[in-house]
Amino acid sequence: MFLSIDPADPRPLYVQIMDAVRHAAAGGALRPDDALPSVRQLATSTRVNPNTVKQAYRELEREGVIYTRRGQGTFLAAGAAVRPRKRAALLRPVAERALRDAHRMGAGAAELIAAIEALQREAEESERAAAEHTLRGSGAAAG
Repeated sequence: MFLSIDPADPRPLYVQIMDAVRHAAAGGALRPDDALPSVRQLATSTRVNPNTVKQAYRELEREGVIYTRRGQGTFLAAGAAVRPRKRAALLRPVAERALRDAHRMGAGAAELIAAIEALQREAEESERAAAEHTLRGSGAAAG
């Protein structure tokens, strides 16, 4: 499942659901015409009231992000593919929350950016190490 709800997040649950669908579309986890979980499935997996999921889906449908086919389900709309401008708009609240949290800890934007870049380097190194391990493993099996 592409979606997780954070009870500590100050945003309403339906907004978290909407943002998760948008982020899944932006990241390529959801593509146009991909089916979304049913209201009941999503409510059960996230442990939220089905009315909350309905509200999120209703808002997303109103925005043209998703569409519903009666009897078939809810799907990501073709126009929901995230363009660079839209991606920037989605990233802004993420950046605002990160910067606000950094400020609460007494750190500034430069320190936050440095921490993000360090995380990126660590992730890339982990991916490289995993790829090398996989290659060595398949080479040993072949030899």
